[in-house]
Amino acid sequence: MSSTLPDEPDWDLYRSFLHVLREGSLSGAARTLGTTQPTVGRRLQALEAALGCTLFIRTQTGLQATDAARRLSAPAEAMAAQAGALRRAASAGNDDIAGTVRLTASETVGGEVLPPILADLQAAYPAIRIELTLTNRSEDLLQREADIAVRMLRPSQDALVARRIGTLAIGLYAHRRYAERRGLPTCIEGLAGHALIGFDRDANALRTLQQSGLPLTPEDFAFRSDSEHAQHAALLAGLGIGACQAAIAARQPDLLPVLPEQVRFELEMWLAMHEDLRDDPRIRRVFDFLADGLVRHTRG
Repeated sequence: MSSTLPDEPDWDLYRSFLHVLREGSLSGAARTLGTTQPTVGRRLQALEAALGCTLFIRTQTGLQATDAARRLSAPAEAMAAQAGALRRAASAGNDDIAGTVRLTASETVGGEVLPPILADLQAAYPAIRIELTLTNRSEDLLQREADIAVRMLRPSQDALVARRIGTLAIGLYAHRRYAERRGLPTCIEGLAGHALIGFDRDANALRTLQQSGLPLTPEDFAFRSDSEHAQHAALLAGLGIGACQAAIAARQPDLLPVLPEQVRFELEMWLAMHEDLRDDPRIRRVFDFLADGLVRHTRG
């Protein structure tokens, strides 16, 4: 007696499901996928039929994910990461110094530090294409969400190859316009009378500030955002006093140090990749190139 297993839904069905889950609508998923809304709808129906469950409920505000959809979310994200890794591996040229490499870094490092390094990389290896995702969360290198990660703490996973780049000096700064309007404090206690730029809900960042001698809470900030880019933009606009990497502030002559002898802390910078990629010439070449550029940055 023989039995026939049902066909496994193909990746296009799961990919459409994942984009509907992210976008909250068929039309949004269609735009992201570069296809039509009816096509996405048919794929979603086919996946529901194959799995024997309902994934979304239509409401007045859009599609609401069911419990079944939420259970599928993590495995589908893992599938997407692996599909991306396969695509990047297939993109390598015959000389192995070509193809796509996906990087992840914080907003500040990705937006302020990496661009000139990547410009040099492109000049040296024009056949390499870079994908960069800016996030303050640690992308999962084990699941191949990225090939190389720039991290501000030592990676803890055993399966990663990590190189310590150095330390980044961070201090408080204010734009010259703010200093002319409000003056600058001469002691830590004087910060209480100033407009401060800081984090909103990022507990780790707040803890770092407190450990550096600044017992601040979100209520102490006149401008709060967990986006490093938004904080830096507010600092350059003269909105208040905020933290900035010393090497980045040095490129902005209108940024003035605030309490440089009293408030200064350091963050470690690490570069990491999965150990399975250590012998990939393309990934290794980019890894070493980034390491050299980042070391120069940390040395000011």
